[in-house]
Amino acid sequence: MSAFTKEQKDYQNLVKQKRPKPPMLKNIIAAFAVGGTICAIGQVILNFFVSRGMTPEQAGAPTSIVMIFLGALLTGLGVYDKIGKFAGAGSVVPITGFANSIVSPAMEFKREGYVFGVAAKMFVIAGPVLVYGINSATIIGLIYYLIKL
Repeated sequence: MSAFTKEQKDYQNLVKQKRPKPPMLKNIIAAFAVGGTICAIGQVILNFFVSRGMTPEQAGAPTSIVMIFLGALLTGLGVYDKIGKFAGAGSVVPITGFANSIVSPAMEFKREGYVFGVAAKMFVIAGPVLVYGINSATIIGLIYYLIKL
């Protein structure tokens, strides 16, 4: 037995027909270009730290810090939202997207105060990603360790 009546099914079909098709190729190119540009900027920053005498492994942490700072700064200035509207997933995947996912809710709930607004809502989006990412990495590391025994 179907959960929808005939009228509801007809309406859903009409909506599918009338819904504008997204410009798929344009979206793919924009995501690739912006994501690639963000990564290229990260590479330039990494190269800067390496040119100052760090090894590539040592330069990774300060590069990540600078990229997170830039993502947070651009979010605070309202620029990252415009980049996200243009590039979609191309702006979300790099590390700057992580910064954006923390700063955006913090800014949105700032009017509720620093404790119950900013601090409480800062990890609304990024929190589950961190929890599942850390847990997944731990489980995979444990499995890897057990296989290597």
